[in-house]
Amino acid sequence: MRKVIVTEFLTLDGVMEDPTPWQQGYSSPEIGQFKSEELFESGALLLGRVTYQAFAQYWPTATDTGAFGERMNSLPKFVATTTLNSLDWNATALGENVVGAVKELKRQAGGPLLVYGSGTFAQTLLRHGLVDELRLMVYPVVLGRGQRFFSGENRLTLELVTSRPLGAGVLLLTYQPATAPPA
Repeated sequence: MRKVIVTEFLTLDGVMEDPTPWQQGYSSPEIGQFKSEELFESGALLLGRVTYQAFAQYWPTATDTGAFGERMNSLPKFVATTTLNSLDWNATALGENVVGAVKELKRQAGGPLLVYGSGTFAQTLLRHGLVDELRLMVYPVVLGRGQRFFSGENRLTLELVTSRPLGAGVLLLTYQPATAPPA
């Protein structure tokens, strides 16, 4: 059975929206190494429509991306969309029943299914208990406003598996769903 791994860039106050501007100045070799490791351990990407469109616009024509770019372009992609009529870039739409489609993908053989960003889609997967591992890359930035990853009234109980500094003040927190609520 395949695992679903969600990886998110977050500010200290939980904002996930448009990370490119607030990530500036926080690069490190450790971050690059981590992102490479997680991409190469994956068997496919699960993407929301917005993330898919941004990635599909950039990656197929990106130059000088080396093995990372080759891996990104060659992995199968499954996209949560009800509005896109056709997909390219080695991608397949999950269809109307996204939850059912992801359950079916989890039952198949293969490497982990990696969700990059795709906040709304990732939240849907969390609500339906389909996430096996949640990797939060927390940046030392407070924005005060913006779309937050954890919102609404859905309670999640998670167990911290590891924490790891990635340089430049960025902390990787890896969680799994808790087997029982805390006492």
